[in-house]
Amino acid sequence: MSKLSILIIEDEKNICNFIKATLKPQGYKIITATSAAEGLSIINSGSCDVVLLDLGLPDMDGLEVIKQVRTWSSLPIIIISARTKEQEKVQALDLGADDYITKPFGTAELMARIRTALRHSNRLESDDELCKRPYTSGALTIDFDKRLVLLNGESVHLTQIEFKIISLLARNAGKVLTYDAILTHVWGPYIEQNNQILRVNMANVRRKLEKNPAEPEYLFTEVGIGYRMAEET
Repeated sequence: MSKLSILIIEDEKNICNFIKATLKPQGYKIITATSAAEGLSIINSGSCDVVLLDLGLPDMDGLEVIKQVRTWSSLPIIIISARTKEQEKVQALDLGADDYITKPFGTAELMARIRTALRHSNRLESDDELCKRPYTSGALTIDFDKRLVLLNGESVHLTQIEFKIISLLARNAGKVLTYDAILTHVWGPYIEQNNQILRVNMANVRRKLEKNPAEPEYLFTEVGIGYRMAEET
């Protein structure tokens, strides 16, 4: 079986070396680029499975790299950046990044985000039957075909809107979805970008699914950015 290839586009040598040292023992093939142009050339050659992208590159902003790649490819892109402003995270995710890790970060967090991005990518590229199979995490099961939500084997009643929200998050389990992305998908492109309607619905869903909504098991808030569903188990 061939190794999965991870492209690191990062001009800081210390960060690049740390990531390489973290990933090599896990069996990944590592490719590095120190500029956007070099990184885009490697991506265009089709020789990588995941991209770890720094936003502060010497020749081009990383956001522009995301824009260019997303015109033709759904290749998983994880942002690794020192920028901590919520708006920049939202912008990167809305442009099509799969995830966002803020420097400094730990080994376990990096590995988990890569596994999630790969799993999500494989699901998108697989046949429809796999995409339709039920989501399961702990005691929660969501059957997309039957429009059924089960918690500890008991059916949970959700409104149509609540089910659309939970289905979207479950199909993207482990990936953070921005408020605007959820609003557009559930209510349509002409919905006023006001998070209040989404917050009310999410609060209702949490009351129905979580033992303690203040300490969620399934639905997590990325403050100022959006929501993330627990990975499947």
